[in-house]
Order: sequence, then structure tokens, then C-alpha cells
Amino acid sequence: MTHVVVSACVDKKYQECVAVCPVECFHEADTYLVIDPDECIDCGACIPECPVEAIFADTDVPEEEEEWTERNEVEAPNLPVAMGDSPVLADD
Repeated sequence: MTHVVVSACVDKKYQECVAVCPVECFHEADTYLVIDPDECIDCGACIPECPVEAIFADTDVPEEEEEWTERNEVEAPNLPVAMGDSPVLADD
């Protein structure tokens, strides 16, 4: 099992999840993050840290967000590892 970032992250890109992740499984697109399922150790530390509730266990991804499971898997290996130092995009 792994975790998945879904559409709620788009145009937000909060990075509290990156800070608590014990491995470097978050990868950074221009306007959102994704999780590399091959790197995720399924610890779940990221889930409560996400202020927009955009992270789910892959078995709990809402039906309307299922495309994001594949999107994380396909995109993550081609994106840079998120270091948690990029600007947050959300307007708070």
C-alpha cells in the first residue's frame, strides 16, 4: 500500500507533508505534489499534516479522485524530489 496526493493539492502546494515524511517520496510539479509509490513506506505521517486533506491511502482514494493514483505513479519518477522549500501557492 502507498499514499496518493489528489486534486485538492492543485494550486495550493502546502508542504507540511514533506517536512514530516521520513523518506523522500514527495515530488514536485509546478502547482502540486505527488507521491512516488515505490518510495512511500506507508507510515501515514503525512495525512494529518495536510491542511487541505489531499493525501489518502491508495485504498481510500475517493472514487472521483481515482485518476490521481495513476497520476502519482506516472509523474513522480519524472519530477524532482520535493524539499519543502518551494513557495506555497494557496491564498490564505
